[in-house]
Amino acid sequence: MERPAGSPGNDLDHALEAAIIELLSQRGPGKTICPSEAARLLDPSGWKELTDQARAAARRLVAQGEIVVTQRGKIVDPSQVKGPIRLKIR
Repeated sequence: MERPAGSPGNDLDHALEAAIIELLSQRGPGKTICPSEAARLLDPSGWKELTDQARAAARRLVAQGEIVVTQRGKIVDPSQVKGPIRLKIR
């Protein structure tokens, strides 16, 4: 995923966003992933420490119109939801 020059965020943020898009593309239309799957892709042994950052990456992708966040099969506002979530291509 390309970002405009000077866009906010660090390399890890960008890598998590790219991992989310990559995993969703591999999974296929209508399928979902957990944000932790992106964290595991980047750091298989230390993924738990990346979980909050993966959820933040998902929120940025929602704001960009790339994905939606679901909970129990319904689209939810990622800034308002607590608990397990799934990510899906818009």
